[in-house]
This record gives sequence, structure tokens and C-alpha cells, in this order.
Amino acid sequence: MSTQQKQTSPRKDKTPSIWSRLYRGETDFQFVANRNRFYLASAIVLGACVLVMVVKGFVLGIDFAGGNQYNVPAGNPDVTITEVEDAAEEAGAEVASAQTAGSGDGASFVIRTGDLDEDTTQAVRTAMAEAADVNADQISVSEVSATWGASVSRQALVALAVFLVLVSIFIWVRFERRMAVAALAALGHDLLLTAGIYSLVGFEITPSTMVGMLTILGYSLYDTVVVFDKVQENTANLLQTRNQTFAEGVNDAVNQTLMRSINTSLIGVLPVGALLFIGVGMLGVGTLKDLALVLFVGIIVGTYSSIFLASPLVVDMAERSAVYKRHHKKVENKRAGRRDASDDDDDDDALPTAKTDELPIELLEESTAGASAGASAGASSRPSGGSRAQRRKKRR
Repeated sequence: MSTQQKQTSPRKDKTPSIWSRLYRGETDFQFVANRNRFYLASAIVLGACVLVMVVKGFVLGIDFAGGNQYNVPAGNPDVTITEVEDAAEEAGAEVASAQTAGSGDGASFVIRTGDLDEDTTQAVRTAMAEAADVNADQISVSEVSATWGASVSRQALVALAVFLVLVSIFIWVRFERRMAVAALAALGHDLLLTAGIYSLVGFEITPSTMVGMLTILGYSLYDTVVVFDKVQENTANLLQTRNQTFAEGVNDAVNQTLMRSINTSLIGVLPVGALLFIGVGMLGVGTLKDLALVLFVGIIVGTYSSIFLASPLVVDMAERSAVYKRHHKKVENKRAGRRDASDDDDDDDALPTAKTDELPIELLEESTAGASAGASAGASSRPSGGSRAQRRKKRR
């Protein structure tokens, strides 16, 4: 082949990479078509989390269970936390938990016990001071009653209930009933899975844990609403066309917002992961581990539920509607080149969406007007055969 022939030969177009298509929202991952697999995987994981919570339970922090907390300086490298814990138990305290916070000269042993009277509290403080080779005045003591812990728990539950109610109302008004139900199901999934992992790891539940829980619910909801907004945009005039089904429109919306969900998750996970693995794991900043774990798990789980659960649940509920069943059949008939009586039914074409299984209000109004106007008025109000044929031609 000559040089001139090589120069004039047609150039093959390079196929865009998966990252390029993902960035432009042109992927075609079948999230909706494979939704039963995701449901099964989530059900298995949730079952395991519930089992862990029932068998292992939770470690309640001093703010919820009540009791005493001692912060013992750990400057002496020859003293271990086990020795300090044993000294507290010999003095008459029942140690609920013991951990090391901080590192280097700022390290300390955090010992939590049950409720103690004043004499026992001072005896435990003196015993731990001797074991840690420090002065008793250097050990700080915090006392929290169980009544205050119960009050904190009630306030946390009230805050959660108010949050869920407001979220349901907002999504119902802004979008529709099906999306509100799906969003609540996704939030429940996120709560259970995060709580199960928290129970498995064994970290204490503190007020920071509750703050983290509410934070991840807001994050998960934000990601879900972004996807729902795209779903509403893609299916706004779905019933007026025969190009795709409702499930296909939802799947396109998830693919088009996939890169945004991934980017948002990475932006949130990276700093929280650094806080958890470097701050807690390497530097020993134990006071941050409860918040860091909840945020790290919650962000990942929230992204998963908004992509793999919330939108497919909307499809499952929508496909039970008679309106969408008829539309799905019309799309299949068009693709197969078939025609039946349902293809000439224009009743559903007046609606851009169908939010309930009830008869659309437009059809009720049309039926009432036709009955009161009489046969001649009804005939004049109905579109001619030519206009009906033109609309069918336009849809095709």
C-alpha cells in the first residue's frame, strides 16, 4: 500500500472508554433490570445486621447508660490500660469499657464504670492513680445520671421521627407518593445497615453517633432526590410516546446521574476515611471514632441505596399501575411491529404521568362533559379520525 493510500484511507472512530461514557452519562448499566439481585443482596446483608444487633447488642456510652468516666493520664509507657482497669475493679467498680485516647504525651486512658456512690468514686480514683503512677488530682471524673441519658435518647428519637415526617411530606409534594415511599425505604435500609456495622465493630453509642446518623440520612436523601429529579425529567411525557417503558426511562436517569453520585460520595468518603483510618487508627484519636465510623459507612450505604434500591422500588410500584401496564404493552407492540385494539386507545395520552392507580381526573372530566352535552355535542368534542391518525403517526 502506497503512502498516499495510507493517508487517504478512512480513519476508524475510537470507541469511547467506560470512564468517558460514565463522565458524560452515556453508560447503560442495567440497574433496574437486575433489581431483584440487588434486593436479594440487601436482604441478606440486612438480615445479618439484624442478627448481629440481636445477639451482640450495642455498647451504650456514658451519655446514654449513665455512670462515671475517668480520664487517666497515660504518660508512663510502662503502665498498660489493663493494669488501670484491674485497679478500678479491685476498688469496687464495674468497668463498662476502657480505651486509649490520643497519643504521645497527650495520651490518656478513658475508663467508664456504672453508677458509684461518692466514697467508691474517690476510692476508684485513688486506686487508678496509684496504678498509673500519677497524682489523683490529675484524673478527671465525669458523672452522668441514667435519667439524663434516657432524656437524650428520647430527644434523638423525636428528632428522627420529625425528620422522616418532613422528608415524606416534601418528596410527596415535590415528586409523588411512590417516590416518597421508596425514599423512606432507602433511609430505613441505611439506618439498619449502619447500625448493624456499628454493633459489629463494638464502638460506643454517643451523642456524636446520633449526630452522625442524622447527617448520613440527610446525605442519603440528597443523593436520592437528585436521582428522582432526573427520573421525573425523563418520564415527564412518557405516556405520550412509544419510545421506551417507564423502567427504561428510570434506568436512563440512574445512568445519567451515576457520575454525580460517585463524585459526591468520593468527596465525602475521602476526608472521613482519613479521619477514621489515620486519625483514629494511626494517631489514636479515640474521641472521633464514633462519628467517623458512622459517616464513613453511612455515605457509602446511602449512595448504594439511592442507585440500587430507591429508583428500582419506584419502578416496581409504578408497574402495578394499570396506566403504565397499558403503556408498556403499547411499547412492546410497536417494537414487535404488532397492532391491537390498545394501540388506538388515546385515553392515557392526555397524561404526562400517572401518580395513582385511580382513573385519571382528565378522563373523568371528559366523560362527564360528554354525557351532559348529548350525542351531537359529544361527537363535535371528539377528535376526528384524521387528527387521531396524525397523533398516532407523530408518536411512532
